[in-house]
Formats: sequence, structure tokens, C-alpha cells
Amino acid sequence: MGDYRLEEKNRRSWWPGFKILDGYITRKFLGTFFLAIALIITIVVVFDAVEKIDDFIEMKAPLKAIALDYYLNFIPYFINLFCGLFTFIAVIFFTSQMAGRTEITAIQASGVSFRRLLWPYFLSALVITVISLSLNLYVIPNANEQRVEFEGKYLSKNRRVQYEPHTYRQIEPGVFVYIRNFNPATNKATFMTIERFEGNTITQSLEAGDVKYDKESGRWTAPKYATHQFVGEDDIFELHTTRLDTLINLSKQELGKVENLITTLRIGELNEFIEQQKAKGSDMIGIFEVERQKRFSYPLSVFILTVIGVSLSARKMRSGTGVNIGIGVILCFTYIMLGRVFEEIAKGSEGAMAILLVWLPNIIFAAIATYIYRKAPK
Repeated sequence: MGDYRLEEKNRRSWWPGFKILDGYITRKFLGTFFLAIALIITIVVVFDAVEKIDDFIEMKAPLKAIALDYYLNFIPYFINLFCGLFTFIAVIFFTSQMAGRTEITAIQASGVSFRRLLWPYFLSALVITVISLSLNLYVIPNANEQRVEFEGKYLSKNRRVQYEPHTYRQIEPGVFVYIRNFNPATNKATFMTIERFEGNTITQSLEAGDVKYDKESGRWTAPKYATHQFVGEDDIFELHTTRLDTLINLSKQELGKVENLITTLRIGELNEFIEQQKAKGSDMIGIFEVERQKRFSYPLSVFILTVIGVSLSARKMRSGTGVNIGIGVILCFTYIMLGRVFEEIAKGSEGAMAILLVWLPNIIFAAIATYIYRKAPK
């Protein structure tokens, strides 16, 4: 009699709104997810600390700076990195257990459709997606900036991570700047060249040694400089012994590894930076667009992975939970691998093609999710 009343209560309450069954699945989902994330972050932090302890001691890094400036900013990145994987594992783990105990069979026997069963999974996935989006768009860029600053100050092997010995940038359509050995501590570079092209033909160039950047005015100065005028096959060379004082459309930040720079920009700053680079005619737009698109594509993949996880594990299997988890891990790592491959291809593309390539793993796995869902128990 008691089972009948419980069945009737669930039957009356499962639609519409958030009811007993939804709360049960949501607690299982989010509880398993956050426990798994906490465990893996603890392990990663411990191993990272063991690896870097010698650098911390050598560079006399304060314990407060290690804890707050480094690891506190280190954790959001890894939480986001493992979001998709542990969403998948969490769904498969507790759903397989429910299926093994015939709970899902009982739920469906009470009149709850498989589609309705997905409702609390989607609510939980929405919570994880919002967290991941917030980390990707706002928290991680700020954390990366502080973490990179700490690494430059206290981790000797990373002290030069932000700046390359050779920097070649397009500052406006047809105009390129080459800067060699820029030192961010003194704001000096050993050599600079400004080249102007018409089509594929160079028409003018300016060369200077021992150049200095003024961070207040944004101007570059040098004690002397030389110019070249290319007319046909003639090179008209002129040496100027007067002081060079010029303003070019290039900030100090852009002298570093741009791939590192864009990871420290919040979404609004990244959008502005991309528009500036488009105005300059930069040939690195594909790289910037990949960074912008993957900040959205990866968090939204949580929904796709959730559908695949539920559809795979909702059926009771004699082989137990292990097989489902194994299949899930293979699929998840396949998704991650495809994401990395298409990201690298997209960096060499432009416009709509770069955007499509970043989203292609989601499109492929959305198709897989649709197929598996249709084959799932109804």
C-alpha cells in the first residue's frame, strides 16, 4: 500500500515543475560531480606543489603568495578543464547505479517518460554550464593574469614566458613591424624594422637599433635610424643621424606571446582586442577567434555529454558500471582530442570557417547524442 501511495505521489508530482524525483537526481548528479572535481583538484595541486617546491624555495616565494596568487588562481583553470570529463563520468557513474538497482525501470513504470527523466539532468547540466561559462569569460582570464605574474617573479624557468626574442606584427594593412630582443624590464629592444608593402612588394622600410619604448606616450625612440625606398629594382638608402621618435600602432602587451596575452583578457576586452586586430589587418585573427569561440563551445558541450551519458547508462547491463564508464571515458577523450585538432586547424583559418571548426566537435557529438538518445530505453 505504501509503495502504491509513493508511486501515486510521484505520478502526480513529476510534471510540471521541480519535484521529488528531480531533487533526487540533481543531488546525485551535482554531488558526484563536485566530489570528483574536488578530488582531482586536490591531487593536481599536490603533484604540482611537489614538482615546483624547489623553485619556490630557490626564489624565496612567500607562502601567502603561493597559496593566494598562484594556487587560488590555478584552481579555476583546472576546474574548467575537467568540467566536461567529470560531468560525463558523474552522469554515467550514478545513472548506471540507478539502472543496476532497477530504479530507472521503476521510474518509467510509474509513467515517467525517458524525455521527462532528462529534465533534472538538464537542470544540473545548466548549473555546471553557468559555472563553466563564468569561469571562462571572467574568472580565468583575471586568474591567468595574476598567475603569470607570479610565475614571472618566482618560477625561474618561466621568467621569460611572456616575451619572444623575435616579434613580427602587422600594425595596419600593408605595414609590418619587426622587433628583436625586447626587454620588458628596461622597455628596450636591440633592433626594430618598420616595413610598408603594396600587395606583395615592399616599397619602404625603416631600421633602427637600440630602440626604447615609452609606456606613457606609446612612442619609440632611437639615437639614429636608416630608411630604404624601393623603386623598381633600386634601393635608395639614407642614414639619418638625428634622433628617431615615432608612434606606431603596437602596444607593449602585443610584443609578448599573443597566445598568452589573449588568455588574460576578459570577454569584453577580448572582443575589443579582436576588433583592433581586424582594423590592423592582422594575420592572426584565426587564433584570436578560436580563443573567443572555445570559451563558449566547451561549456555548452556539457549538455551534449550529459545526454550521451544518460542514454548510455540508463539501461541495466550485466557487465556492470565499469563498461559504461569505460565507453564514456573513450567518448569523452575522443571529444577532447577532436576539439584540440580542430582548434589547431581553425587557427590557420579565418571568419566563418574558423568559427565552424571550433564548433565542429559539438556538432558531431550532438549528432551522436541524438542517435544514442533515440536508441535509449523509452
